Amino acid sequence: MSLIETLARLEAVGSGRAQPGATVRHRHVSGRPLVFVPLTTAGETGAPLGALVGTERDAPRLLVVPQPRDRDLRFAFLAELADVVLPYIDGYADLVEAAERSETDPETGKRVKVETELCADAPQIVVPSRTGLDHVRLLGRSTRFRRTAEQDPETPYPAPPRVPLLGRWLTHYGERSRVPGSSLLLAATDLLSRHWATGQSGLEDQHLGALLAWIDPPDGGSGAEAARRAELARDEAGQLLCPPAGPATDPAFDNKLLAPAFERYDRARTALAAAEDGPAADDRLAELTTAEREIRDLVLGATLPTWDAVWQGLDLLRALPEGAHVEERWTRDRWSFTGHRDRVTAGEPPQPRRDDAVTAANKLATREREQSRLDAQESLDDPLVMAGRRLNGEAFAGEVTEVVMAYSEGRRPSPRPLVTVRTDDRPHLAAGTRVYRSLNGKPQAAEFVAREEPDDGTDAWHLVLRIVDRMGRGKEPEAGSVPEKGDTLCWTLFEHEQRGGAKLPDPEETPWTHGGPPGEPAPEAPDAVTEEDVL
Repeated sequence: MSLIETLARLEAVGSGRAQPGATVRHRHVSGRPLVFVPLTTAGETGAPLGALVGTERDAPRLLVVPQPRDRDLRFAFLAELADVVLPYIDGYADLVEAAERSETDPETGKRVKVETELCADAPQIVVPSRTGLDHVRLLGRSTRFRRTAEQDPETPYPAPPRVPLLGRWLTHYGERSRVPGSSLLLAATDLLSRHWATGQSGLEDQHLGALLAWIDPPDGGSGAEAARRAELARDEAGQLLCPPAGPATDPAFDNKLLAPAFERYDRARTALAAAEDGPAADDRLAELTTAEREIRDLVLGATLPTWDAVWQGLDLLRALPEGAHVEERWTRDRWSFTGHRDRVTAGEPPQPRRDDAVTAANKLATREREQSRLDAQESLDDPLVMAGRRLNGEAFAGEVTEVVMAYSEGRRPSPRPLVTVRTDDRPHLAAGTRVYRSLNGKPQAAEFVAREEPDDGTDAWHLVLRIVDRMGRGKEPEAGSVPEKGDTLCWTLFEHEQRGGAKLPDPEETPWTHGGPPGEPAPEAPDAVTEEDVL
């Protein structure tokens, strides 16, 4: 936690209201996201109980599993979920635009520009909390390998036709959510806690109701008191007034309401199966319908407050202006979505349970690179974030007090102007350290030369920097490429653009120390399939 975030949390405790953690919105929020509020059954990992899902705030679709121990009912739930999610995804697959991307020419080995299709937009899924992200990944892992009757007529317990395809998409979105800065799959609590600092811990911020109580307390009261009510307040029946954001449910809800409802449903279903004539079957069917409706009402009551809270959070986020680099990161999300669409269309097999060594290394390198890029871009987009970097000595801002034109030595001297910056910050600089500023959206580099003692009796530092690039190719710098006296500038010690790492071998050339090429016997047996892998 940075010093600026700590100060914001302390101020939130003192004022009773959440404090801004950013001045702009650092994530893309779609104009038509798919909100997914799942619930799972206590004691059975991954067993779905129900969900609210949809793109319309006032028209959510309720999906319920009246008996989660029944495999057929769970598959019916997944089929209904696929009927909602897949059409939403397909609606973005066909609208494309022409784009260029760099690829390696197989004959020359050089990078060349090729024209290809890029989806004009991408579908976005929003879940209430971070555990919702884990649930999406679990659903994807447990469904993408399921066999349908069409694929294998002899498979036991065949899955509905579109369930494996749903699993492939959920797996892709779950993996993409691990890439820093990605917005394909978002958790509302992570989004809100990134932009507001509350007076509670990060773990407590995962309670969506409490988090919103700090940010937007009802009736303008104290956020701390509203958050306490959201976490603890119960009605006369002992049920939480603000149910948890799922997918886990409250034990009092499970024991006092849900378990008796399941028992009534089981009794009604058993009685229907034992009915001996038509009139008796009609009566038992009415009892079964009533029991199922009761479970649906319970699931709706447990998910609807969270559904409303997610949309309230999205409204708060849309009120913030979008950061300058958000669109660039969303474009990378669109490339990711387009690439997976092409793999599905080409009939490629589902993602493996375990990545090979090269794929795993590429994923890790990508996440590290994107984290560094995200940190840099958020700092450049947001003065409040940059203030934290300045407090940490990773950046400094000040006024240009002197500019002296100088040139490099050699047969073709190049401009190397010396710029003196007066600053009250305390950056961690050593001789020759490179610093960067944004010039027309591109980083311009300078080298730290020396620190001069001030002659005005203040504690301000006077830093001498040598500009080394982005001044044109002529003997004289291009207009606007060199700071002028009186300019106020911000310089960073971190690079604005991230460089690619070392090239990894192709998967077919994986060394024996990392398992060898795909298809060869592994040096050790893979993990056995667990209950979490298959619903």
